[in-house]
Amino acid sequence: MSRRESSAAATIILGGRVVMPFRVLERGTVIIRNGRIVEVSEGARAPSAGETVIQAEGLTVAPGLVDIHVHGAVGYDTMDATPEAIQAMARFFARHGVTGFLPTTMTANREDTLAAIRNVTRCLGPCAGGAEVLGLHLEGPYVNESQAGAQLVSAIRPAGREEYEPFFQAGPVRLITLAPEVPENRELIPYALARGAAVSLGHSQASYEEVLEAVALGASQATHTFNGMPPLHHRQPGIVGAVLSCDDLRAQLIVDLIHIHPAVVKIVVRAKGPERTILVTDAMRAAGLSDGLYDLGGQAVTVQRGEARLASGRLAGSTLTLEWAVRNAMDAAQLPLEQALQMATITPAQSLGLAGRKGSLEPGKDADVILLDEGLEVALTMVRGEVVYRM
Repeated sequence: MSRRESSAAATIILGGRVVMPFRVLERGTVIIRNGRIVEVSEGARAPSAGETVIQAEGLTVAPGLVDIHVHGAVGYDTMDATPEAIQAMARFFARHGVTGFLPTTMTANREDTLAAIRNVTRCLGPCAGGAEVLGLHLEGPYVNESQAGAQLVSAIRPAGREEYEPFFQAGPVRLITLAPEVPENRELIPYALARGAAVSLGHSQASYEEVLEAVALGASQATHTFNGMPPLHHRQPGIVGAVLSCDDLRAQLIVDLIHIHPAVVKIVVRAKGPERTILVTDAMRAAGLSDGLYDLGGQAVTVQRGEARLASGRLAGSTLTLEWAVRNAMDAAQLPLEQALQMATITPAQSLGLAGRKGSLEPGKDADVILLDEGLEVALTMVRGEVVYRM
């Protein structure tokens, strides 16, 4: 620690139940300086003059949540390509415990995709009063028409370097979803890895063998597992069978209990463990708003009772928030809070190579912290040591 850091006034979070990697402090203290955690300890200590104290008695102190797959909320979408959209999303997510997120694109033409990437680049970092933009998730356009889901079929195409190279030059693509059975798409996997992006397999008809070939090239996760892919078959395991059985793949799950049954959540967590399961929302612009008519990727979406569907009846994203995904996962898979939190904090951070500064309450990491009450409602959200939401 530098002399400047050691002399800076600290923020002290006192008396809460602190969730750390591999253990829980039933009554702990978290000390923060200059936006980073400098100490996590058992018990309490008296604050010094000038220190800011946050009393956490009766609350759980946890790492901030990380959503690596989310399109929009409160009427806004990543594809709007405006700073206003990203900032509004960031503020909404912070109210629900998210401290870092990847704005996620939809399959679209080159110009609209480039506009979205450039806009996210302008918004990188902590947003005023909101969560931190960690980069961009490029979902499509390099997917399979037969598993398009809510992706615009007419805009799906094979990957071409003349197109995706400008995408990567335009901004920090941290994650890309593609279908590996398309030969041109496989060439993108090592290219993406070399530029700091993780590769997720999704909206795909890939065989078991094709998935393993993609893993050998560096693919490391699956996009909203079970959705946008054929179901598991006992003689042709396909992409689902590969995800469940391959330790090199993490599985994203949308645990709104609409996209997948609670029993399936339990099956995935038993197969992958919290260390290889990632909770995502895949939320679209209706999140945080009432039922009605909305747009997703240029397609009309009807939201009824919180379910977002195209006119065909296909699901079109969700209206889920990430703290609800944590609660749902606890119930569905019969997990303690600390294991469910792992799937929304350190596991997604690790999947992006960000675990050195995000995803857990440890000295040296960014002070991304949330306080949860007994009902697991978010009472406070802190991003890099700054309180951005308080109930």
